[in-house]
Amino acid sequence: MDDLRLGLLLNAVSPAVGGVLVRGEKGTAKSTAVRALAALMPAVDVVPGCRFSCDPAAPDGSCPDGPHGPAAGVSRPARMVELPVGASEDRLVGALDIERALSEGRKAFEPGLLADAHRGVLYVDEVNLLHDHLVDLLLDAAAMGASYVEREGVSVRHAARFLLVGTMNPEEGELRPQLLDRFGLTVEVAASREPDQRVEVVRRRLAYDEDPAGFAERWAAEEQQLRERIAAARALLPSVRLGDGALRRIAAVCAAFEVDGMRADIVTARTATALAAWAGRTDVRKEDVRQAALLALPHRRRRNPFDAPGLDEEKLDRTLDEFGDDDPDPGPDGGGGGESPSDGPESSGPQDAEPSGERPEDEAPAPTEADAPAPSASQQEPEGHPEPSSEASQAEPETSGEESGPDGAPGAGAAAEQRAVGAAEPFRTRMLSVPGLGEGAAGRRSRARTAHGRTTGAVRPRGALTKLHLAATVQAAAPHQHARGRRGPGLVVRRDDLRQSVREGREGNLVLFVVDASGSMAARQRMGAVKGAVLSLLLDAYQRRDKVGLVTFRGKDAELALPPTSSVEAGAARLESLPTGGRTPLAAGLLRAREVLRVERLRDPSRRPLLVVVTDGRATGPGAGRRSGSGVGAGVGAGGREEPLALASRAARLLAAEGTASVVVDCESGPVRLGLAGGLARDLGGTAVTLDELRAESVASLVRDVQGTPGSPGLPRTGRAA
Repeated sequence: MDDLRLGLLLNAVSPAVGGVLVRGEKGTAKSTAVRALAALMPAVDVVPGCRFSCDPAAPDGSCPDGPHGPAAGVSRPARMVELPVGASEDRLVGALDIERALSEGRKAFEPGLLADAHRGVLYVDEVNLLHDHLVDLLLDAAAMGASYVEREGVSVRHAARFLLVGTMNPEEGELRPQLLDRFGLTVEVAASREPDQRVEVVRRRLAYDEDPAGFAERWAAEEQQLRERIAAARALLPSVRLGDGALRRIAAVCAAFEVDGMRADIVTARTATALAAWAGRTDVRKEDVRQAALLALPHRRRRNPFDAPGLDEEKLDRTLDEFGDDDPDPGPDGGGGGESPSDGPESSGPQDAEPSGERPEDEAPAPTEADAPAPSASQQEPEGHPEPSSEASQAEPETSGEESGPDGAPGAGAAAEQRAVGAAEPFRTRMLSVPGLGEGAAGRRSRARTAHGRTTGAVRPRGALTKLHLAATVQAAAPHQHARGRRGPGLVVRRDDLRQSVREGREGNLVLFVVDASGSMAARQRMGAVKGAVLSLLLDAYQRRDKVGLVTFRGKDAELALPPTSSVEAGAARLESLPTGGRTPLAAGLLRAREVLRVERLRDPSRRPLLVVVTDGRATGPGAGRRSGSGVGAGVGAGGREEPLALASRAARLLAAEGTASVVVDCESGPVRLGLAGGLARDLGGTAVTLDELRAESVASLVRDVQGTPGSPGLPRTGRAA
């Protein structure tokens, strides 16, 4: 917790640092630590009666409660305002009384959470689960220091400068890069693996539950010391000197790690200055720059959601040694001349806290599965090469010999389990969407009725009015003005006249991948290309705000490798470690996908699914004859047992009958193709595309929108055979 305490305390010393993002596994007291910051924040002076916390020394000229004349301020504690994940837009930015605005011409405005957080702390728990439109509003307010409410010609602006603090569990999905960059610092939190520390955590928690008041009293003295130290660091901050040598080091580090933009340089400089003030010094040293870089740069280095966050500390040390002048020796008046180790920049909390500035490598948080690095170039396999007619000849281990392939060779397409193959380089994919008009969570994939988007109509509001359709409201009220006794210029509007805008935008879907990991896919060149294609689709799902799930099938059964989640990083990690080999139980994979979708419909009925089946279309199983993977004579085999292809066809038709939108990515390659994936697509009521056609830049393209369910008017069932 040392980095977490240090990041929060540095923001308390210098709010200009820009907030902190706390990333970590569940159950690590992230929220508890953030809420404890409120008691340490200095009090603020506000204009009496102002709902927007204006500073009496410099009141906001455009404050809705203004103008404010000269008056003595009132001191109150700094607020910590929590933004719930499910908050509405009106609760965040405030709400206008539309009826009074139309009838009386008055800006009757009720402030929201952004106004409450002005000159305080805005805390967002599970910030990565926040709706996109709320994230956009936060970005605007954080960038401009003000909140604007524009609604049907009525405009309100008020100041909104706050310290943004967020917590998140990376397993549930990553943040958009724009919001990630708005956080000044980021820290990783993991539970201690030391038994003594865990025992002490439990002991203190039980003591607090037994006597909260007594527990707080026991730690009141140390908390007061910490509060006084923050106040002293704030007073010293304007005197801290950021020399040219420190500035060169900051610029060199940011350039060496290729961070985007200039915000990283500014945040690192402010953090290093705050570190010096926290240590009681007036000069910024190399160790301040080093610690500031470790807090300010890791989250700005990620180029895609599959990159593992972090910083190469050896490279950081080399850069710091190479650039910048030597730090000046602190003179008698240089501040910090009598500094003790516990008062230095490594100290992140009270006197008994452990150092955090020079964290040993063996104490670094263990990377989670979602943080698995993307495959290196040496691991990637080329794609597009024709494979030999016997796929098993490319597999490194010997074949299992348990079944016959389409060509009759023993063991063809049924290699024993092999180690995982690296994915090929991801690429930009073509758009895949679900037909029709949904009503799911806001996203960027399929058409849906949403709170934001283009206006397509007007209806009577159900409950509170959120988006007024002005023209429809005026049209509804106009015929009744004489009967209502209108005499002045205002329009007499009643509740029954109000009309709600109907808007159309985009929704996020549940993209469930069903990946063939059997021996028929085990050829290295083919499986590398397949993993690269799925990785590309995962990246596309991340950008379009989808949930993803992963079902794999090989051997005798299918497995839910990744339950539906918002973390595409977890999906990439599961895909990278996916082994291959064995039979091809295609029917089992489809039936497992059907069960997963059934459960998800109960959990989230408004989120529509998109099934992406990645296979060459072959199907084998116990007792299958030579024709089981050939597409010839698929039906009932010897002994009355149904052939694997027939079972897969039945499973596909079940999914189609339930209205599941589907697309089949045909992985078959080589000079001779059987076209089995096209038949599977027809049974699913969807479309088949090859790996080459999946690329956005491909010239040979088909219609990318998944076709509708059987019987849907205007949405014919199509499938593509090779």
